[in-house]
Amino acid sequence: MAERVRVQKAIAHAGLMSRRAAEEAIAAGRVRIDERLVVLGDRVDVDAESVYIDDALIPVNPARETHLLYKPTGVISTAHDPGGRPTVVDMVESPTRLYPVGRLDADSEGLILLTNDGEMANLVTHPRYGVTKKYLVLLEGEVGRSTVRRFAEGIMLDDGMAKALSARIVDQSGDQTMIEMTMGEGRNREIRRMAESVGYRVVRLVRTAIGPIVDGRLRSGESRRLSSDEVWSLTRSATDHQ
Repeated sequence: MAERVRVQKAIAHAGLMSRRAAEEAIAAGRVRIDERLVVLGDRVDVDAESVYIDDALIPVNPARETHLLYKPTGVISTAHDPGGRPTVVDMVESPTRLYPVGRLDADSEGLILLTNDGEMANLVTHPRYGVTKKYLVLLEGEVGRSTVRRFAEGIMLDDGMAKALSARIVDQSGDQTMIEMTMGEGRNREIRRMAESVGYRVVRLVRTAIGPIVDGRLRSGESRRLSSDEVWSLTRSATDHQ
């Protein structure tokens, strides 16, 4: 039978707050195990149960890993590719079996998460939780502000309406335009199809943020493990949207 530890100890070991602060959160009725409200003295099996503060999942199980990778172009966002192409899983060193959280198409680059925490992955990818993704999109041609407004107002694609939560021009040089777009869904090749539908070709597409997670220091092909604070900030961003 797995060892059960006091909830405040599990929270403190995650590095999110002191044991005293955890006890205060429990006393204030802010902490639960699965669907059950925690009281002081309760214990948790960190391998089998989930702990939440203010309804946000917190990473109390040290065996659950989440890594941030800067995916290069040409790398596939799956655990295995039958065609033998390199995958994001190949690029992250871990003794744990990891899976990509969502997808970033092969022609695109930038930030993607890999994890063995299925609950956290669901919070990040399911549309109901509204964890946004931010992109820099380099388009061929001089793009006008009216076209950029169309990205935010919505463009009808063959699988329904697609729209950016925000879109703005960040640079324009010669015959190319750089746009920053924030997306809420992330359907297959959605940004590329939106651009093509209004007559522009995507030259380069880079995902720069996943919810609150950003890292301008990661180079193409590099990865690092997220801290407990970063994982908690991700789950809080999902909770805040509901």
